[in-house]
Amino acid sequence: MQLLVRPSSGGGVETYGFSLLGFKVRTLNPGERLEEDTAGRELGFVLLGGKCSVESSRGTWSDVGQRSNVFGGLPYALYLPIHTSFAVTTATGCEIAFCYCHAEESYPPRLVRPEDIEVEIRGAGNATRQINKIFKPEFPAHRLLVVEVYTPSGNWSSYPPHKHDVHNPPGEVKLEEYYYYKINRPEGYAIQKVYTRDRRLDETLTVRDGEMVLIPEGYHPVVAAHGYNVYYLNTLGGSARSMAASDDPDYEWVRSAWREPDPRLPLVTIES
Repeated sequence: MQLLVRPSSGGGVETYGFSLLGFKVRTLNPGERLEEDTAGRELGFVLLGGKCSVESSRGTWSDVGQRSNVFGGLPYALYLPIHTSFAVTTATGCEIAFCYCHAEESYPPRLVRPEDIEVEIRGAGNATRQINKIFKPEFPAHRLLVVEVYTPSGNWSSYPPHKHDVHNPPGEVKLEEYYYYKINRPEGYAIQKVYTRDRRLDETLTVRDGEMVLIPEGYHPVVAAHGYNVYYLNTLGGSARSMAASDDPDYEWVRSAWREPDPRLPLVTIES
């Protein structure tokens, strides 16, 4: 499996070889209309920037969105269940990440607003990052989980390295995962490593704005290049409604060395 991809801006849902997840990003111009049906997938779409309106067989939502881009504030997001037809329109233009996951159970549609987002500042020192919990385990959905993560310039994220590739609750569950990246300047980058303990898989990837890393298994830490703030959108789904993961035992000791969080966090707030 190729681990570093650039999601298409075209029409279809791409799975990249995963059995549960699908993903696409669409930029809609003013006056443009997108029509679709969720079919056998539940869908969470996250407004990366701009505003849109959604008409669906399960409800209508007008003027959804607020931030101009992902570094401009907390998100608006909409959850739609399986077998929902919908149309997205925009008067001003928008960019939307469509996060799909196969599902068999139907849950009510729900709009998530910035004031609904649980923000966590995780880690300490130069391993501090901001997590915006959009569709978290407590959210009423079948499998879909979605969070945003902001990593300041020079900081580590998804650290200590962790994995979620075996079903062993409550300590770990098996989850497929995508990391979709935005960087606050076009020439910026992040570095992500994806590896298994036996090194069957051992990749070090340079990731740029608009690219995505696939996590089929193993540990997957991230570091933001100095001078560049890094955003990634995590889409997950798997064996349980949980984000339980296990640390690489070689690096879990670093948690005991953490003291004060990085004062630059949070990078975005409702007022951003």
